[in-house]
Amino acid sequence: METISRENAIPELAGKIEGIRFAMFTTQTADGHLRSRPMTTQEAEFDGDLWFFTSVQQELVDEIQANPAVGVVYADDDKGLWVSMMGQASVLRDEAKMKELYNPAVKAYFPDGLEDPDLRLIKVEVDQAEYWEAPHSKAARLFNLAKAALTGKRDHQGEHGKIKL
Repeated sequence: METISRENAIPELAGKIEGIRFAMFTTQTADGHLRSRPMTTQEAEFDGDLWFFTSVQQELVDEIQANPAVGVVYADDDKGLWVSMMGQASVLRDEAKMKELYNPAVKAYFPDGLEDPDLRLIKVEVDQAEYWEAPHSKAARLFNLAKAALTGKRDHQGEHGKIKL
């Protein structure tokens, strides 16, 4: 398993999640259970922070305020890539950042746009990540899995790394 230095971590992660719009965002509920929901990552150059729009009236906001430790998972099965990021989340009403990130798709959820009093941003300051990447096509991965099953030898295809920011 590869460990990547901080100086290479941000561009490495940025390249891995580029183009993956949706993530599973995980928080902890008041009773200690984990809750995941799909969220749309806002288009911003990854600099160690992830951005999401939400409503102040979502349970998600209460969960972040009670426990800001969150997980954000990206997957692209076609590329054979899975990325899990962990960090600290905060809920903000930063008018300038909201204006910078706002796009027409947000209007589908918030018809009043930036004027919506419930509109908030979630900022996740990523402090660590882990990824799994298969270098072969989907067909090659399936072939290698079948070969491993038939031969009884473990399949060790792909790359796994941990990143600390």
